[in-house]
Amino acid sequence: MRTLKRGSRGNDVMEIQSLLVKLGYYPGPIDGIFGLKTEEAIKKFQRNNGLTADGIIGTNTSKVLQGLLLGYENYTIKAGDTLFLIAQKYHISLATLLTANSGINPHTLQIGQVIKVPYSFDVVDTNINYTYEIMERDVLGLKSRYPFIEIGVAGKSVLGKNLYTLKLGNGPVEVFYNAAHHSLEWITSPMLMKYIENFAKAYTEGLPMHGYDLRDIWLQTTIYIMPMVNPDGVDLVLQGLQRDNPFYDQLIAWNNGRMNFGEVWQANIRGVDLNHNYDASWQLSKQAEAEYGVHGPGPTRFSGQSPESEPESKAVADFTRTHNFRLVLAYHSQGEVIYWTYLNKTPPEARRIGEVFSQLSGYPLAEATGITSYAGYKDWFIDKYQRPGFTIEVGLGTNPLPISEFAKIYRDNEEVLLVAPIQAQS
Repeated sequence: MRTLKRGSRGNDVMEIQSLLVKLGYYPGPIDGIFGLKTEEAIKKFQRNNGLTADGIIGTNTSKVLQGLLLGYENYTIKAGDTLFLIAQKYHISLATLLTANSGINPHTLQIGQVIKVPYSFDVVDTNINYTYEIMERDVLGLKSRYPFIEIGVAGKSVLGKNLYTLKLGNGPVEVFYNAAHHSLEWITSPMLMKYIENFAKAYTEGLPMHGYDLRDIWLQTTIYIMPMVNPDGVDLVLQGLQRDNPFYDQLIAWNNGRMNFGEVWQANIRGVDLNHNYDASWQLSKQAEAEYGVHGPGPTRFSGQSPESEPESKAVADFTRTHNFRLVLAYHSQGEVIYWTYLNKTPPEARRIGEVFSQLSGYPLAEATGITSYAGYKDWFIDKYQRPGFTIEVGLGTNPLPISEFAKIYRDNEEVLLVAPIQAQS
């Protein structure tokens, strides 16, 4: 983390402000601006943690904050400690502590033994701009708190970022959710990450969600989630174009000489629209580009030189090919609508399942038209497997949707995410 002080601005400032709110230090807005209130909160935090109270987040303060951002600490057992007392001290349930330390015997604790103690606050923040770095740290934080979540890497982006997958459940019926094919639509990534956290937390506590028995879902189904398909593009939108980007000059040219990537850029870092890069009427998508003013790499609609030309879309397709998914959900924004068809190949059960999703979310079913009808992941899945695939467009407004819209987006979709694997069994 860079040194942060009064006057600093950015997503990293926003993340620290959100953490300070959770810790009870910061009464101000989470706006990414390191002002007087943030400085005062940092000074108080530093005094309470034996740090130099200068209001600057340098190496030592950053190290402490980074541990908190992961959502847990390593605790050394002392004389008289029991897991029950430790759980009480940290204001967490005994079940949460036992889950984070799978295999531990509470009756044979040894002085000097090190265990993981989760904090009482959640890992995934839903009030900040959700960069790849934040997502990656949340993946590690969730895995440490809930070891039963299986983490994988389906491939790498153009710039070498991991395309993480997270697995919930061990049942025979497999489903797949993904998000953020498009850079501006990054708000769908924290939505899936928060779903993973809420599911894992309720599963640990033995609690239902919306009346559904999670242990039954776990035994009957397996849910795979890729929360960020286009990490390079998301970071371009949220962090801006950095001078060390190997495509720096090309990106400016592809964007017609402008630097407003955070307002317009949907493609990956090579200017390819990943949701037009799948082998489902790809040639029709290619032919339609000129009609939409697309003549090469750029912010949107460019289908690439061939299907799966991009490592991100190829990784998603390869991941799908190595599984037996009965149903897939691809999350996008915006429009509050559910697309469920592809040419004349839509399986008959798709309407029934789509109507369930529509009732739960309040989003109507719709059929895509024009260039949006071709070469998307949902289209490819339906074409190749003749099974239900859905593109769900969350939220209303202009992309990128502000994080202030997150709460409604999540409410609209949590039960859809719960019900999808159940519907896939039908």
